[in-house]
Amino acid sequence: MLRFLILFILLFARLIGVAEDNVQYGGDLNVGTVNVTLSALSWDPRDWVWKANHDAGAVREQLFVADLSKSRRNGGKYGFVQEAYLPTDSIKGELAESWYWEDDLTLVINLRQDVFFPDHAGLMKSRLLTADDVVFSYNFVDQSPKKILSYFDHIDRVVARDKHTVVFEFNQFHAEWAYRYGYGYHSAINPRELSQVDPKDWRNVAGSGPFGLEKYVQSNAQIYKKNPIYWGSDYVGGKSYQLPFVDRVIYRIIKDEATFLTALRTGQLDILEAIRWIAVDHLKETTPELQWNRWLGTGGTFVSLRVDQKPFDDVRVRRALNLAINQQEIADVFYGGHAELMAYPQHPDFGDYFQPLSEMPEEIQELFTYNPEKAKALLSEAGVPEGFRFNMQVCSCNPSHMDLIPLLESYLSKVGIQIVIQPMEYASFFSAMTTKTHGPGYLVSSGHVNPVTTLRKSFVTGQKWNPSQYSSEYFDKQIDILHNERDEQKRIQLIRHLTRTIMSETPYIWLPVPYVHTAWWPWVKNYGGELRAGANRPGPIYARIWIDQELKEEMGF
Repeated sequence: MLRFLILFILLFARLIGVAEDNVQYGGDLNVGTVNVTLSALSWDPRDWVWKANHDAGAVREQLFVADLSKSRRNGGKYGFVQEAYLPTDSIKGELAESWYWEDDLTLVINLRQDVFFPDHAGLMKSRLLTADDVVFSYNFVDQSPKKILSYFDHIDRVVARDKHTVVFEFNQFHAEWAYRYGYGYHSAINPRELSQVDPKDWRNVAGSGPFGLEKYVQSNAQIYKKNPIYWGSDYVGGKSYQLPFVDRVIYRIIKDEATFLTALRTGQLDILEAIRWIAVDHLKETTPELQWNRWLGTGGTFVSLRVDQKPFDDVRVRRALNLAINQQEIADVFYGGHAELMAYPQHPDFGDYFQPLSEMPEEIQELFTYNPEKAKALLSEAGVPEGFRFNMQVCSCNPSHMDLIPLLESYLSKVGIQIVIQPMEYASFFSAMTTKTHGPGYLVSSGHVNPVTTLRKSFVTGQKWNPSQYSSEYFDKQIDILHNERDEQKRIQLIRHLTRTIMSETPYIWLPVPYVHTAWWPWVKNYGGELRAGANRPGPIYARIWIDQELKEEMGF
């Protein structure tokens, strides 16, 4: 107690004696990111991996970025934790200085004229970023055989009108134009010299961002060093400061939960971005100095059921498996009340796009009730014999899922269904889904992304992130209509309709979405728990953080 009292006095004195705008340069920022257990999946933009912006987004910039001055910490209304959703009024230009529609199908982007790529050994000498780099970057990913089906079909071509002007020529309007090639997963701008080297080699990761990739040690660390010629600046306390503030950002890759919690508690991590509720009370008790932010998970948790395989092609079977799971008990006991019963495929942070469970039709509300007797009756009606077994795969990289799956096994056994649990390492787990070789049951968390993409990626025929293999000609056509709709109010109504449609079809065992916590030490300044400034991209957030070295030392670290 004496230690805590002394630290509290020091901290309080520091907080009242030093204003938040007392900016300091230098030092390292050690982060356990939202993906603390996972190494980079690929450094090659052509591989179309979901984690690319997480790993390279501090190096590679994009046309658009979140306006972090509108964060809740700065008096705005946005938490900036959503995986890939930036409301229109929260977007600003990053490499784009301005943009406008020349006509209904021609988007003109005026680039900043003060952006330089730094020297990069073995790749390039420092030079100005130009429109040709944007054109190259678009074509580089568009021509990949791994491209997501139909992702850029709305774009005829991208051309450089002059050195600093890029023109996107559309063949039809697309409601997600700003996301698809503005701040999305596959929108990074690379120097065109990347075509002359191996893009899979981390040593060739280059960009105009606030940091460069200094070192990558798989399953250990990713180390980013300050870009000395970075163009960006930010206002703090009414004064403009050159970015970034810290010399290095270090991603610590730690596969064991106990180890990364200890790393936070002992100050080896400055920030730990994703902490399960079960660890929070202990951390608050043992380490009361930590600062906290609580947010509703941005990935839905569910068991995907392969609707292209019997007996899961029968909606009665799928409904039965939902009724066999005590959703409320999972929310109350397994998650300790730190979960929402229904918050996927739409997320409450999506505003009017989200329709609460209480407003859903009765047939959808029923899916979240516990009714094992009706489950048995539906299984019998569908001809599923008692003792039916099926494989359920789970990623060993997710501690919560590993703890959850025995509970699911127990619930299902009570209605005569047996599951064979198959833990898998992430690479094999992910590959099984993308190659469609995964089993009939697949326990996974998948990102909400944004109100439109959550429906397209998960339920449109042939999409990579469609683990249930759901396919409906009607649904696919409605998604096309949605993509082409310019009126947001009409999009809201259509998204609500399609969300109800897919929930009624029940290609998943819908499970509660847990709350997650982010914790950081008081010496981490200019930060309030923000996680993403674009699609899975924290780099611009880290560039604005500084470390109060004196406070850190006073606290004994």
